[in-house]
Amino acid sequence: MGVTRRQLLWAGAGIGAAGALAACSSGAGGPEDTAAAAGSASEQPRSGGTLKVGALGKASAVTRDPHGSQANESDYLILSLVHDTLAVPGDTTNTAPRLASSWKPSEDLRTWRFTVAEGARFHDGTPVTAEDVVWSLKRLRATPAGASRLPGIKAGSITAEDARTVVLVSDYANADLPLLTRLTTFVLKKDTKDDQIATAPGTGPFKLDWFRDGNARLVRNDDWYGGKVLLDAVEVSIFESPQAMANALLAGQIDVASNVGAVAARTAESRKDVRILRRPNDMAMPVVMRTADGPFADPRVREALRLAVDREAMVKQVLSGYGTIGNDILGTGDPAFAKDIPQRGRDLARARQLLADAGFDTARTYDLLTTEDISGLAESATLFATQVREAGVKINVVKQDPKVFWDATWLKAPLYTTYWGTNDSVVFFASKTMVSESGQNEAGWREPAFDEAYRKALGTADATERAKVLHQLQEIEHAKSGYLLWGMADGIDLAGAPVRNLPTLPGYGRVQLDKTWLAR
Repeated sequence: MGVTRRQLLWAGAGIGAAGALAACSSGAGGPEDTAAAAGSASEQPRSGGTLKVGALGKASAVTRDPHGSQANESDYLILSLVHDTLAVPGDTTNTAPRLASSWKPSEDLRTWRFTVAEGARFHDGTPVTAEDVVWSLKRLRATPAGASRLPGIKAGSITAEDARTVVLVSDYANADLPLLTRLTTFVLKKDTKDDQIATAPGTGPFKLDWFRDGNARLVRNDDWYGGKVLLDAVEVSIFESPQAMANALLAGQIDVASNVGAVAARTAESRKDVRILRRPNDMAMPVVMRTADGPFADPRVREALRLAVDREAMVKQVLSGYGTIGNDILGTGDPAFAKDIPQRGRDLARARQLLADAGFDTARTYDLLTTEDISGLAESATLFATQVREAGVKINVVKQDPKVFWDATWLKAPLYTTYWGTNDSVVFFASKTMVSESGQNEAGWREPAFDEAYRKALGTADATERAKVLHQLQEIEHAKSGYLLWGMADGIDLAGAPVRNLPTLPGYGRVQLDKTWLAR
């Protein structure tokens, strides 16, 4: 199983159900629900109260190390409230300051200086220093997936310039380097021993009170450098299934069912005491077609499969009608996402012609490998198989145990499903899954023009010029990659009536509960 893969999947997908898609559809949970969860404009935020949050996970997979692999959403939620990252997703930008209050690049975009936030302290009162950050980043870099977590940055290239300045030197020009500091750069005190990690003081808005079998109680950090925290405490309860978590919410046992999915949202529609919060574009569930070799290496075959899919039906049936259609480009939440690239639609006649031109063997049956890691993934594979059969392609869906799937299928099989629960930037997905040298190149895709555009985008400081290059990058991905992204799933939280100001950003952004409050 890919370590970094799991580290990223928690955010918006993790073990949980497929979220609802932001909708132009008539399903419940539209913008009015988001506004309700935030509270009315006339309400004044108030301090106090304990927020009880349900999160998905398995007791057998509990992880306490902030630099480890968090397979459980519950673990990552707890860790993210106790330990801050250097940066976080922003409301209008890909990256916003957190424990690092600012950053500045050198002219060649290779050397970046990060400034530790003024007044940042660990929960034991010790000031956070650049040395703490350097030690933490080097520890992160030393993990099995460290090269993927901090690509282009070697351990020796992470140094402290003074008490509050951390210097990162990239192997190559990288205008998006701050983005690397968002998901896993939790800062610990320098020289914390491994057997002390689980209870080590953090820098976040909440302090650990107790932890038992995946459940935890966190109390407010009154000295948090990020501003006033409103809740007295957050209690996190671990649930193995979305339905069990939804039932607990409906019974009043918890205040928030986090990332509970579309089925639960439908169940809760008639409840006046429950609010449905939707986070747009939270998760991608693309079909991966291997481009390096095998039956899908011919780009005409990949284009035929893309044209054989009824995307609207996929969103309606797999995601209960909560949905937005995908256009085979990852990174739909990026402000730089190319919305002007023509939407690919269904064209069975063209699909059949492309298959014939490519000499594709339509007499053969091809396996599509999938797993039931998340709700809706296996269902998407089954519907996909039904749809492409109309173009003459026979598909046999094979469901695998998650361990087998991630160990033997992912990155290797000719045709399989995948999912990404962090809807990050276009450049993020390019670096993780599509450039030739990526360790997680899911389709085995090697396209020199794409690699060149990626490097040029990283090395371009001017925003206008960079936008042009990013558009070119997406045009190449849309035309040639191994991804068939039929739709984007939004996350769904269910919240009790008193809950106010839950975060609405997808991915890592949704665990930022420091401004959440209770109207009771």
